[in-house]
Amino acid sequence: MALSNTQYNTLIRRYEERQLENQHTVSARTEALYRQVPRLSQIDSAISSASLAQARRLINGEDEALGELKRQIAALHEEKERLLCSLGYPADYLSPPYGCKDCRDTGYIGNKKCHCFQQAAIDLVYTQSNIRQILEKENFQHFSEQYYSGSQVNPATGLSSLATAQKAVALCMDFIETFDHAFKNLFFYGDTGTGKTFLSNCVAKELLDTGHSVIYFSASSLFHIFEKNDFGKGGTPNVDYQNIFGCDLLIIDDLGTELPNSFTASRLFLCLNERILRQKSTIISTNLGLRQLVDTYSERTFSRISSSYAMIKLFGDDIRLQKKLNAQGA
Repeated sequence: MALSNTQYNTLIRRYEERQLENQHTVSARTEALYRQVPRLSQIDSAISSASLAQARRLINGEDEALGELKRQIAALHEEKERLLCSLGYPADYLSPPYGCKDCRDTGYIGNKKCHCFQQAAIDLVYTQSNIRQILEKENFQHFSEQYYSGSQVNPATGLSSLATAQKAVALCMDFIETFDHAFKNLFFYGDTGTGKTFLSNCVAKELLDTGHSVIYFSASSLFHIFEKNDFGKGGTPNVDYQNIFGCDLLIIDDLGTELPNSFTASRLFLCLNERILRQKSTIISTNLGLRQLVDTYSERTFSRISSSYAMIKLFGDDIRLQKKLNAQGA
């Protein structure tokens, strides 16, 4: 993720603030518990003394004397954890409450940027932090089959609206489970309000939670990025290209709602083709039918999608309308 110096410094300051907050949290918790249970203070002092003694003996080459100290320190840690649990606290209550345990809120693992830093950069560059709030509601825990009919059938597949939705969920689950070792893409199409965006967000939530970088764009926003870069309307040339092509998952929502023209057609092909070449996964959702897709973006683009994407047509009654009617009738 390419960042300007200002953006990079902004992120580093956020990590420094988080580390400071962690220190304050641990200090406040420790001070309160020391007053409540003086034995905890004694245990921590004993652990510090034993650890210092262990370091000294290690420096002096007294390897044979280290075994007893290690057992002593382990026993003290176990006693501390038992005490905390007896008070109703988790065993790690006095450890820093890291937002990212992998890098311990430093943003780096060794000399390499942590996955949390990469996603933070995406959120900063594309102001996508609001998607986190959306994903709190639009995820698999809130997915409901009740809005899909078991009697409405697609003559082309012989599957009902419900069976089609279940198939789409199974595809999403497989996409997530095999994401790190199998290159796959998803293409959801069909009528408005049939859950295409919802399923895309479900996948985004799972992959974000497992440390993958995800960029979400409406089609119009994506093409605006391409236009800005191509015609120099602000920003650093090629920076956005690198980010869009390099993220683990790109979601293009509502393809076809932008103003279609030769520019959007050519840039969509460029985007999809480059990500396929890089083996970077993409999810596309659209209200367009397949014939409309060909007419709008060309046979060449349709060929890339049909050969490299799992395509599924969702259909049924508008879920948003169903929810609205249910709320009014409640």
